[in-house]
Amino acid sequence: MAPMLTLAYLYEDCKQREYEPWLDAWAAWAMDALPRTRFGGMQHSTYEAENRNELWGDTLMMAVLPLAKIGLVLRRPRYVEEARRQFLLHVQYLFDTETGLFFHGWKFEDGDRGGLRLGHNFARARWARGNSWLTIAIPDFIEMLEMQEGDPMRVWLVDVLTAQCQALKRLQADSGMWRTLLDVPESEGSYEEASATAGFVYGMLKAVRKRYIGKEFEEVAVKAVKAVLGKVNKDGELLDVSFGTAMGSTLQHYKDIKLTSMPYGQAMAIMALGEFLRTFI
Repeated sequence: MAPMLTLAYLYEDCKQREYEPWLDAWAAWAMDALPRTRFGGMQHSTYEAENRNELWGDTLMMAVLPLAKIGLVLRRPRYVEEARRQFLLHVQYLFDTETGLFFHGWKFEDGDRGGLRLGHNFARARWARGNSWLTIAIPDFIEMLEMQEGDPMRVWLVDVLTAQCQALKRLQADSGMWRTLLDVPESEGSYEEASATAGFVYGMLKAVRKRYIGKEFEEVAVKAVKAVLGKVNKDGELLDVSFGTAMGSTLQHYKDIKLTSMPYGQAMAIMALGEFLRTFI
């Protein structure tokens, strides 16, 4: 679904009718055929696994934003309303009220085991890149839907984002980076990771520019963008990006993911630097 977000913006700009069937077909699949978890959450299906009954924060960025944008450009209001619902559901099960951060995922238990446990957050990993998808997606979603001040959902999303940014401010390393497990020290194997850092830069700077969050987070983001620039090699490639990361049942799973360069890391760096440029306008 993720490339459909770009296509929807392109269609909105150029109105080339041959794009419309692609948008129509993919959005219809996400709306009516994508497997759902209990209570209707979008199951995070990947090419490697079905991930049955699992909610991932990644889904908001990869499937829900495209669905909302296609709903707007094709005038399908039920798609937009479903996107709103997905934000509510995912934050409900992934937000950690103790820290203000997000867990990587949630899994509903199969069947009725006779107890009160509905499911679990796997390793309870407050994984950096998973968190950064939320930092990116929330301000983009507010802007995309043109939510006005006083809109209850906008107020709620801004409060959630502010809580996350306050936690991120406390956990930022001296270098300006964030670690792959945000609240696990480097001495315990949680290395500094560039793609999440870039994602946090983009989301914070955009949210400050749009006046969703306070100006105090600009300093945090500028410190981080300098660190991101330090991870770009002479060929313009962002280094120290963690490889594709499936859901982990232990914290060690995240510590063992290798560092490399990846297309999504490159994209997140471009987004961060593009937003950073706007601070000089």
